[in-house]
Amino acid sequence: MKLAAIDIGSNAARMQISTVLHNDDLVSFKRVEYVRFPLRLGHDVFNFGELTPESEARTTKLMQVYKLLMELHEVEGYMACATSAMREASNGPDIARRIEAATGVKIHIIDGQKEAELINNVVVQALDDRQFLHIDVGGGSTELNLYVNRQKVNSRSFKIGSVRLLEGKETKGAWRKIEDWVEDNVDASREIIAVGTGGNISKLFNLAAKTTEEGTTLTEIERIRNHIATFSLDDRINKLRLNADRADVIVPAADIYISVMKWARASQIIVPDLGLKDGIIQLVYSQHIKKHKTH
Repeated sequence: MKLAAIDIGSNAARMQISTVLHNDDLVSFKRVEYVRFPLRLGHDVFNFGELTPESEARTTKLMQVYKLLMELHEVEGYMACATSAMREASNGPDIARRIEAATGVKIHIIDGQKEAELINNVVVQALDDRQFLHIDVGGGSTELNLYVNRQKVNSRSFKIGSVRLLEGKETKGAWRKIEDWVEDNVDASREIIAVGTGGNISKLFNLAAKTTEEGTTLTEIERIRNHIATFSLDDRINKLRLNADRADVIVPAADIYISVMKWARASQIIVPDLGLKDGIIQLVYSQHIKKHKTH
């Protein structure tokens, strides 16, 4: 059985198709298709408060492509979720309805809490009994989640993200709010390890020297960030071989991860290859099972 997740973010829209694997009682998901396209919806929303007709047209075309791919793969269940940009766009719900009418793809505009919850459901599997601060930086928002003994003890969504910073549109006092939240919630007497999710931390981690298979240090993330910052945008694309839509946001995104880690006094970060799309797949699977149990 194949299931699909579509994640329409402020920077890019991703689709992942996974096969459901059964090994005795253990269920796992194997990625068989992954497509990412840089829609940059955040550029419209953080500057004008709404999505332009051009962005609507491109999003509609992309959903048609994703629909065809799902048909080719014979996907049995899917869910499309839109996050920060579409939820803040004054015309977001109208556009979602028009896209559904044109393509048959229903887009769920989810709030920051639901977004964090879906990511948490998969991230928690990578944790042990220590204190962890999960940092998820998107184009439009940053989600922080604190875990102790594999239990989430607190979480908060902040209106600061890589595209928002790039456009100079972060909300007033957003940095201070994050610093205060970290100070109020992290137990300074216990060791804390950061967990990073999102496309930018994955790219930074790929370029970094590793301490473990999934881990590196704050010092190393800072070194990579500073190295990238010395290159012009053209050189980041041509010499460092970064995608054009990654090249301009990777430094602002790194600044968020680095700042949060410093405020939390976390010297280590683990970067599991997980994100919102994996949380959506898990949700689609549980809904599929529930539906078939009732029939």
